[in-house]
Amino acid sequence: MGSTNSTIELITREQAETRPAAAGSCSPDLVKAPWNFDGGATPAYGPGASMADIAPAATPRQGQIPEEYRLASDDELHARIMAAKEKLGEKLVVLGHFYQRDEVVRYADFVGDSFQLARAAKEKPEAEIIVFCGVHFMAETADLLSGADQSVILPNLAAGCSMADMADIDSVQACWDQLTDVLGSEPDADGRLPVIPVTYMNSSAALKGFCGENGGIVCTSSNAATVLEWAFERGQRVLFFPDQHLGRNTAKAMGVGLEQMPMWNPRKPLGGNDEQTLQDSRVILWHGFCSVHKRFTVDQIEKARSDYLGVRVIVHPECPMPVVDAADEAGSTDYIRKAIAAATEPTVFAVGTEINMVNRLAAEYPQHTIFCLDPVVCPCSTMYRIHPGYLAWVLEAYAERGEVLNQITVEDSVAVPARVALERMLAAKP
Repeated sequence: MGSTNSTIELITREQAETRPAAAGSCSPDLVKAPWNFDGGATPAYGPGASMADIAPAATPRQGQIPEEYRLASDDELHARIMAAKEKLGEKLVVLGHFYQRDEVVRYADFVGDSFQLARAAKEKPEAEIIVFCGVHFMAETADLLSGADQSVILPNLAAGCSMADMADIDSVQACWDQLTDVLGSEPDADGRLPVIPVTYMNSSAALKGFCGENGGIVCTSSNAATVLEWAFERGQRVLFFPDQHLGRNTAKAMGVGLEQMPMWNPRKPLGGNDEQTLQDSRVILWHGFCSVHKRFTVDQIEKARSDYLGVRVIVHPECPMPVVDAADEAGSTDYIRKAIAAATEPTVFAVGTEINMVNRLAAEYPQHTIFCLDPVVCPCSTMYRIHPGYLAWVLEAYAERGEVLNQITVEDSVAVPARVALERMLAAKP
Protein backbone atom coordinates (compact mmCIF):
# COMPACT_ATOMS: atom_id res chain seq x y z
CA MET A 1 0.00 0.00 0.00
CA GLY A 2 1.36 3.43 -0.93
CA SER A 3 1.58 6.40 1.40
CA THR A 4 -1.35 8.71 1.94
CA ASN A 5 0.45 11.39 -0.02
CA SER A 6 0.96 9.14 -3.07
CA THR A 7 -2.67 8.01 -2.83
CA ILE A 8 -3.83 11.64 -2.93
CA GLU A 9 -1.64 12.23 -5.97
CA LEU A 10 -3.24 9.28 -7.76
CA ILE A 11 -6.73 10.53 -6.95
CA THR A 12 -5.92 14.07 -7.99
CA ARG A 13 -4.51 12.87 -11.30
CA GLU A 14 -7.78 11.07 -12.02
CA GLN A 15 -6.17 7.64 -11.74
CA ALA A 16 -8.61 6.47 -9.10
CA GLU A 17 -9.52 3.34 -11.07
CA THR A 18 -6.99 1.44 -8.94
CA ARG A 19 -9.04 2.28 -5.83
CA PRO A 20 -12.65 1.58 -4.78
CA ALA A 21 -15.15 3.61 -6.75
CA ALA A 22 -16.23 5.57 -3.68
CA ALA A 23 -12.69 6.72 -2.91
CA GLY A 24 -11.71 10.33 -3.31
CA SER A 25 -9.89 13.17 -1.67
CA CYS A 26 -11.49 15.90 0.42
CA SER A 27 -9.39 18.54 -1.36
CA PRO A 28 -7.36 18.55 -4.59
CA ASP A 29 -5.09 21.09 -2.87
CA LEU A 30 -3.65 18.28 -0.75
CA VAL A 31 -1.40 17.36 -3.65
CA LYS A 32 0.34 20.74 -3.39
CA ALA A 33 3.37 21.22 -1.16
CA PRO A 34 2.43 22.93 2.13
CA TRP A 35 4.55 26.02 1.43
CA ASN A 36 1.91 26.98 -1.10
CA PHE A 37 -0.24 27.87 1.91
CA ASP A 38 2.41 29.66 4.00
CA GLY A 39 2.50 33.41 4.39
CA GLY A 40 -1.11 34.09 3.41
CA ALA A 41 -2.92 37.29 4.30
CA THR A 42 -4.94 35.49 6.99
CA PRO A 43 -4.15 32.36 9.01
CA ALA A 44 -5.70 29.10 7.82
CA TYR A 45 -5.30 25.44 8.63
CA GLY A 46 -4.78 24.43 5.02
CA PRO A 47 -6.31 21.59 3.01
CA GLY A 48 -7.53 18.51 4.85
CA ALA A 49 -10.00 17.70 7.59
CA SER A 50 -9.78 21.10 9.33
CA MET A 51 -9.91 23.30 6.24
CA ALA A 52 -13.45 24.50 7.05
CA ASP A 53 -12.50 25.48 10.60
CA ILE A 54 -11.76 29.14 11.18
CA ALA A 55 -8.24 29.78 12.43
CA PRO A 56 -8.01 32.48 15.13
CA ALA A 57 -6.14 35.66 14.24
CA ALA A 58 -3.36 34.71 16.67
CA THR A 59 -2.72 31.35 14.99
CA PRO A 60 1.05 31.00 14.32
CA ARG A 61 2.04 31.36 10.69
CA GLN A 62 5.04 30.05 8.82
CA GLY A 63 7.02 32.31 6.51
CA GLN A 64 8.42 30.98 3.26
CA ILE A 65 11.38 28.66 3.66
CA PRO A 66 14.38 29.09 1.29
CA GLU A 67 13.82 28.16 -2.32
CA GLU A 68 16.48 25.43 -2.27
CA TYR A 69 14.26 23.36 0.03
CA ARG A 70 11.10 24.04 -1.97
CA LEU A 71 12.71 23.01 -5.25
CA ALA A 72 14.71 20.03 -4.00
CA SER A 73 13.70 16.58 -5.18
CA ASP A 74 12.56 13.89 -2.75
CA ASP A 75 15.91 12.11 -3.13
CA GLU A 76 17.88 15.29 -2.48
CA LEU A 77 15.86 16.11 0.63
CA HIS A 78 16.35 12.55 1.87
CA ALA A 79 20.12 12.79 1.42
CA ARG A 80 20.29 16.15 3.19
CA ILE A 81 18.14 15.03 6.12
CA MET A 82 20.15 11.87 6.62
CA ALA A 83 23.45 13.76 6.41
CA ALA A 84 22.28 16.29 9.02
CA LYS A 85 21.03 13.52 11.31
CA GLU A 86 24.34 11.69 11.04
CA LYS A 87 26.31 14.85 11.79
CA LEU A 88 24.22 15.74 14.81
CA GLY A 89 24.12 12.23 16.23
CA GLU A 90 23.08 12.15 19.91
CA LYS A 91 22.58 15.92 19.90
CA LEU A 92 19.32 15.38 17.99
CA VAL A 93 16.10 13.50 18.57
CA VAL A 94 13.30 13.54 15.98
CA LEU A 95 9.77 12.76 17.20
CA GLY A 96 7.00 11.74 14.79
CA HIS A 97 3.29 11.54 15.60
CA PHE A 98 1.19 8.56 14.50
CA TYR A 99 -0.80 10.88 12.21
CA GLN A 100 2.26 12.26 10.43
CA ARG A 101 2.77 11.54 6.74
CA ASP A 102 5.07 8.58 5.93
CA GLU A 103 7.47 10.84 4.05
CA VAL A 104 8.29 12.52 7.37
CA VAL A 105 7.74 9.80 9.98
CA ARG A 106 10.43 7.69 8.30
CA TYR A 107 13.00 10.00 9.90
CA ALA A 108 11.59 9.81 13.41
CA ASP A 109 13.61 8.28 16.23
CA PHE A 110 10.36 7.76 18.14
CA VAL A 111 6.82 7.37 16.79
CA GLY A 112 3.78 7.64 19.05
CA ASP A 113 0.85 9.72 20.26
CA SER A 114 1.32 13.21 21.70
CA PHE A 115 1.87 12.04 25.27
CA GLN A 116 4.21 9.18 24.37
CA LEU A 117 6.34 11.56 22.34
CA ALA A 118 6.45 14.16 25.10
CA ARG A 119 7.71 11.46 27.44
CA ALA A 120 10.24 10.36 24.83
CA ALA A 121 11.58 13.92 24.76
CA LYS A 122 11.92 13.83 28.55
CA GLU A 123 13.87 10.58 28.32
CA LYS A 124 16.54 11.98 25.97
CA PRO A 125 18.44 14.45 28.20
CA GLU A 126 21.54 14.25 26.01
CA ALA A 127 19.73 15.73 23.00
CA GLU A 128 20.39 19.44 22.42
CA ILE A 129 17.49 19.82 20.02
CA ILE A 130 14.16 18.00 19.90
CA VAL A 131 12.49 18.24 16.50
CA PHE A 132 8.80 17.53 16.93
CA CYS A 133 7.07 16.41 13.74
CA GLY A 134 3.58 16.97 15.08
CA VAL A 135 1.58 20.08 15.93
CA HIS A 136 2.03 23.14 18.13
CA PHE A 137 0.49 21.95 21.42
CA MET A 138 2.64 18.81 21.26
CA ALA A 139 5.82 20.84 20.87
CA GLU A 140 4.74 23.00 23.83
CA THR A 141 4.27 19.90 25.98
CA ALA A 142 7.70 18.62 24.95
CA ASP A 143 9.17 21.96 26.01
CA LEU A 144 7.39 21.70 29.37
CA LEU A 145 8.76 18.21 30.04
CA SER A 146 12.25 18.53 28.53
CA GLY A 147 15.35 19.99 30.14
CA ALA A 148 16.14 23.70 30.39
CA ASP A 149 19.19 23.21 28.16
CA GLN A 150 17.18 21.58 25.36
CA SER A 151 15.50 23.36 22.46
CA VAL A 152 12.23 22.14 20.94
CA ILE A 153 11.69 22.82 17.25
CA LEU A 154 8.46 22.65 15.24
CA PRO A 155 9.49 22.38 11.56
CA ASN A 156 6.43 24.31 10.35
CA LEU A 157 4.94 26.90 12.71
CA ALA A 158 1.60 26.64 10.85
CA ALA A 159 1.18 23.08 12.15
CA GLY A 160 -1.39 23.97 14.80
CA CYS A 161 -4.58 22.19 15.89
CA SER A 162 -8.08 23.45 15.23
CA MET A 163 -9.46 21.58 18.26
CA ALA A 164 -6.88 23.13 20.57
CA ASP A 165 -7.73 26.55 19.14
CA MET A 166 -11.42 26.11 20.00
CA ALA A 167 -10.66 26.80 23.67
CA ASP A 168 -8.45 29.83 24.33
CA ILE A 169 -7.38 31.08 27.74
CA ASP A 170 -9.56 34.21 27.65
CA SER A 171 -12.72 32.23 26.84
CA VAL A 172 -11.98 29.59 29.47
CA GLN A 173 -11.28 32.24 32.10
CA ALA A 174 -14.55 33.99 31.23
CA CYS A 175 -16.36 30.65 31.57
CA TRP A 176 -14.69 30.03 34.92
CA ASP A 177 -15.73 33.46 36.22
CA GLN A 178 -19.36 32.82 35.24
CA LEU A 179 -19.34 29.37 36.83
CA THR A 180 -17.90 30.81 40.02
CA ASP A 181 -20.71 33.40 40.12
CA VAL A 182 -23.33 30.64 39.82
CA LEU A 183 -21.71 27.79 41.75
CA GLY A 184 -19.51 29.62 44.20
CA SER A 185 -15.94 28.71 45.07
CA GLU A 186 -16.25 27.09 48.51
CA PRO A 187 -16.00 23.32 49.01
CA ASP A 188 -18.97 21.26 50.19
CA ALA A 189 -19.20 19.30 53.43
CA ASP A 190 -17.02 16.56 51.92
CA GLY A 191 -14.35 19.05 50.91
CA ARG A 192 -15.15 18.87 47.19
CA LEU A 193 -14.80 22.06 45.19
CA PRO A 194 -17.71 23.26 43.01
CA VAL A 195 -15.79 22.65 39.76
CA ILE A 196 -12.54 20.93 38.78
CA PRO A 197 -11.10 21.95 35.39
CA VAL A 198 -9.85 19.13 33.16
CA THR A 199 -8.11 19.87 29.89
CA TYR A 200 -7.35 17.32 27.21
CA MET A 201 -3.71 17.01 26.18
CA ASN A 202 -4.80 18.56 22.87
CA SER A 203 -4.78 22.09 24.27
CA SER A 204 -2.43 25.01 24.67
CA ALA A 205 0.12 25.30 27.46
CA ALA A 206 -1.90 28.26 28.75
CA LEU A 207 -4.89 25.98 29.42
CA LYS A 208 -2.70 23.39 31.08
CA GLY A 209 -1.40 26.20 33.27
CA PHE A 210 -4.97 27.30 34.02
CA CYS A 211 -5.77 23.81 35.26
CA GLY A 212 -2.64 23.72 37.37
CA GLU A 213 -3.57 27.00 39.02
CA ASN A 214 -7.19 25.98 39.71
CA GLY A 215 -6.82 22.52 41.19
CA GLY A 216 -7.24 20.79 37.84
CA ILE A 217 -5.47 18.25 35.70
CA VAL A 218 -4.60 17.22 32.13
CA CYS A 219 -5.90 14.01 30.57
CA THR A 220 -5.08 11.88 27.55
CA SER A 221 -7.49 9.74 25.56
CA SER A 222 -6.05 6.67 27.29
CA ASN A 223 -6.42 7.87 30.90
CA ALA A 224 -9.52 10.11 30.62
CA ALA A 225 -11.66 7.84 32.82
CA THR A 226 -8.97 7.69 35.52
CA VAL A 227 -8.63 11.47 35.40
CA LEU A 228 -12.40 11.98 35.71
CA GLU A 229 -12.44 9.68 38.75
CA TRP A 230 -9.62 11.80 40.22
CA ALA A 231 -11.60 14.96 39.53
CA PHE A 232 -14.88 13.64 40.98
CA GLU A 233 -13.07 12.77 44.20
CA ARG A 234 -12.08 16.43 44.51
CA GLY A 235 -14.97 18.24 42.89
CA GLN A 236 -18.75 18.21 42.58
CA ARG A 237 -18.52 18.56 38.82
CA VAL A 238 -15.98 18.89 36.02
CA LEU A 239 -15.39 21.51 33.35
CA PHE A 240 -13.98 19.48 30.44
CA PHE A 241 -12.29 21.13 27.45
CA PRO A 242 -11.69 21.42 24.57
CA ASP A 243 -13.10 18.16 23.11
CA GLN A 244 -16.76 17.58 23.90
CA HIS A 245 -16.78 14.07 22.41
CA LEU A 246 -13.97 12.61 24.52
CA GLY A 247 -15.59 14.12 27.61
CA ARG A 248 -19.08 12.86 26.77
CA ASN A 249 -18.01 9.36 25.72
CA THR A 250 -15.82 8.91 28.78
CA ALA A 251 -18.36 10.22 31.30
CA LYS A 252 -21.22 8.26 29.71
CA ALA A 253 -19.21 5.04 30.03
CA MET A 254 -18.77 5.90 33.72
CA GLY A 255 -22.55 6.17 34.24
CA VAL A 256 -23.02 9.93 34.02
CA GLY A 257 -26.35 10.75 32.39
CA LEU A 258 -26.50 12.87 29.26
CA GLU A 259 -28.84 15.27 31.07
CA GLN A 260 -25.98 15.92 33.50
CA MET A 261 -23.59 16.92 30.72
CA PRO A 262 -24.59 20.34 29.38
CA MET A 263 -22.61 21.96 26.58
CA TRP A 264 -20.79 25.23 27.18
CA ASN A 265 -20.86 27.52 24.14
CA PRO A 266 -18.32 30.30 24.86
CA ARG A 267 -20.23 32.69 22.60
CA LYS A 268 -23.35 32.64 24.80
CA PRO A 269 -24.06 33.85 28.36
CA LEU A 270 -23.64 30.95 30.81
CA GLY A 271 -22.58 28.93 27.79
CA GLY A 272 -26.19 28.82 26.60
CA ASN A 273 -27.45 27.26 29.85
CA ASP A 274 -29.60 28.36 32.77
CA GLU A 275 -28.32 28.36 36.34
CA GLN A 276 -30.29 25.26 37.38
CA THR A 277 -28.81 23.22 34.54
CA LEU A 278 -25.33 24.13 35.71
CA GLN A 279 -26.22 23.36 39.32
CA ASP A 280 -27.45 19.90 38.29
CA SER A 281 -24.47 19.12 36.07
CA ARG A 282 -21.71 16.58 36.61
CA VAL A 283 -19.64 17.33 33.50
CA ILE A 284 -19.76 20.64 31.64
CA LEU A 285 -18.58 20.01 28.08
CA TRP A 286 -16.80 22.65 26.01
CA HIS A 287 -18.07 23.21 22.48
CA GLY A 288 -14.99 21.82 20.75
CA PHE A 289 -14.20 18.84 18.51
CA CYS A 290 -11.62 17.15 16.30
CA SER A 291 -12.41 17.70 12.63
CA VAL A 292 -10.71 14.42 11.67
CA HIS A 293 -12.81 12.28 14.01
CA LYS A 294 -15.98 14.26 13.39
CA ARG A 295 -15.97 12.85 9.84
CA PHE A 296 -16.86 9.34 10.98
CA THR A 297 -20.53 8.31 10.92
CA VAL A 298 -22.84 5.47 11.90
CA ASP A 299 -23.66 5.00 8.20
CA GLN A 300 -19.99 4.23 7.54
CA ILE A 301 -20.04 1.59 10.27
CA GLU A 302 -23.22 0.05 8.88
CA LYS A 303 -21.67 -0.12 5.42
CA ALA A 304 -18.55 -1.80 6.81
CA ARG A 305 -20.71 -4.41 8.54
CA SER A 306 -22.66 -4.96 5.32
CA ASP A 307 -19.50 -5.32 3.23
CA TYR A 308 -17.54 -7.53 5.64
CA LEU A 309 -19.13 -10.21 7.80
CA GLY A 310 -17.53 -10.23 11.23
CA VAL A 311 -15.71 -6.92 10.75
CA ARG A 312 -14.18 -5.50 13.95
CA VAL A 313 -14.89 -1.76 14.22
CA ILE A 314 -12.54 0.29 16.39
CA VAL A 315 -12.85 4.06 16.68
CA HIS A 316 -11.18 6.85 18.58
CA PRO A 317 -13.13 8.35 21.53
CA GLU A 318 -12.91 11.78 19.86
CA CYS A 319 -15.61 10.47 17.49
CA PRO A 320 -19.23 11.55 18.11
CA MET A 321 -21.15 9.49 20.68
CA PRO A 322 -23.42 7.65 18.17
CA VAL A 323 -20.29 6.46 16.33
CA VAL A 324 -18.63 5.23 19.52
CA ASP A 325 -21.87 3.51 20.55
CA ALA A 326 -22.14 1.76 17.18
CA ALA A 327 -18.51 0.58 17.16
CA ASP A 328 -17.24 -2.61 18.77
CA GLU A 329 -14.51 -0.77 20.61
CA ALA A 330 -13.23 2.74 21.23
CA GLY A 331 -9.78 3.71 22.36
CA SER A 332 -6.77 5.96 21.93
CA THR A 333 -4.44 5.76 18.96
CA ASP A 334 -2.15 3.54 21.02
CA TYR A 335 -5.11 1.33 21.98
CA ILE A 336 -6.01 0.92 18.31
CA ARG A 337 -2.44 0.05 17.40
CA LYS A 338 -2.11 -2.50 20.21
CA ALA A 339 -5.51 -4.08 19.45
CA ILE A 340 -4.51 -4.77 15.86
CA ALA A 341 -1.04 -5.96 16.86
CA ALA A 342 -2.58 -8.42 19.34
CA ALA A 343 -4.98 -10.05 16.85
CA THR A 344 -3.73 -13.60 16.30
CA GLU A 345 -6.11 -14.60 13.49
CA PRO A 346 -6.59 -12.77 10.16
CA THR A 347 -9.22 -10.12 10.89
CA VAL A 348 -11.04 -7.37 9.06
CA PHE A 349 -10.61 -4.08 10.92
CA ALA A 350 -12.61 -0.95 10.11
CA VAL A 351 -10.86 1.89 11.90
CA GLY A 352 -12.13 5.34 12.78
CA THR A 353 -9.05 7.50 13.11
CA GLU A 354 -6.63 9.53 10.98
CA ILE A 355 -5.85 8.07 7.55
CA ASN A 356 -2.04 8.14 7.79
CA MET A 357 -2.12 5.90 10.84
CA VAL A 358 -4.69 3.55 9.32
CA ASN A 359 -2.69 3.12 6.12
CA ARG A 360 0.50 2.54 8.10
CA LEU A 361 -1.21 -0.17 10.16
CA ALA A 362 -2.50 -1.80 6.97
CA ALA A 363 1.05 -1.93 5.58
CA GLU A 364 2.49 -3.20 8.87
CA TYR A 365 -0.05 -6.01 9.32
CA PRO A 366 -0.77 -7.42 5.83
CA GLN A 367 -2.30 -10.58 7.33
CA HIS A 368 -5.32 -8.44 8.26
CA THR A 369 -7.68 -6.39 6.12
CA ILE A 370 -7.46 -2.90 7.60
CA PHE A 371 -9.26 0.12 6.19
CA CYS A 372 -10.45 3.55 7.25
CA LEU A 373 -14.18 3.89 7.88
CA ASP A 374 -14.24 7.15 5.92
CA PRO A 375 -13.79 6.33 2.20
CA VAL A 376 -12.69 9.91 1.51
CA VAL A 377 -8.95 10.39 1.94
CA CYS A 378 -8.80 13.43 4.20
CA PRO A 379 -5.77 13.71 6.50
CA CYS A 380 -5.28 16.00 9.49
CA SER A 381 -4.80 19.42 7.86
CA THR A 382 -2.29 20.73 10.35
CA MET A 383 -0.23 17.56 10.73
CA TYR A 384 0.03 17.57 6.93
CA ARG A 385 1.79 20.95 7.06
CA ILE A 386 5.01 19.16 8.07
CA HIS A 387 7.01 18.15 4.97
CA PRO A 388 10.57 16.82 4.42
CA GLY A 389 11.50 20.25 3.06
CA TYR A 390 10.84 21.90 6.43
CA LEU A 391 12.61 19.09 8.26
CA ALA A 392 15.73 19.47 6.10
CA TRP A 393 15.64 23.25 6.63
CA VAL A 394 15.62 23.14 10.45
CA LEU A 395 18.09 20.25 10.68
CA GLU A 396 20.69 21.81 8.40
CA ALA A 397 20.41 25.17 10.16
CA TYR A 398 21.49 23.57 13.43
CA ALA A 399 23.95 21.06 11.96
CA GLU A 400 25.78 23.67 9.87
CA ARG A 401 25.41 26.91 11.85
CA GLY A 402 24.14 25.96 15.29
CA GLU A 403 21.02 28.02 14.51
CA VAL A 404 17.76 27.03 16.20
CA LEU A 405 14.83 27.76 13.89
CA ASN A 406 11.14 27.68 14.88
CA GLN A 407 11.88 27.16 18.56
CA ILE A 408 8.83 26.57 20.76
CA THR A 409 9.12 27.89 24.30
CA VAL A 410 6.62 28.24 27.15
CA GLU A 411 7.21 31.17 29.49
CA ASP A 412 7.78 30.38 33.16
CA SER A 413 4.55 32.01 34.35
CA VAL A 414 2.64 29.42 32.32
CA ALA A 415 5.12 26.57 32.47
CA VAL A 416 5.21 26.25 36.27
CA PRO A 417 1.45 25.64 36.81
CA ALA A 418 1.23 23.66 33.56
CA ARG A 419 3.81 21.21 34.87
CA VAL A 420 1.72 20.82 38.03
CA ALA A 421 -1.28 19.74 35.93
CA LEU A 422 0.90 17.43 33.83
CA GLU A 423 2.45 15.79 36.89
CA ARG A 424 -1.05 15.10 38.20
CA MET A 425 -1.83 13.48 34.87
CA LEU A 426 1.33 11.35 35.02
CA ALA A 427 0.24 10.06 38.41
CA ALA A 428 -3.27 9.17 37.13
CA LYS A 429 -2.40 5.82 35.58
CA PRO A 430 -5.29 3.74 34.17
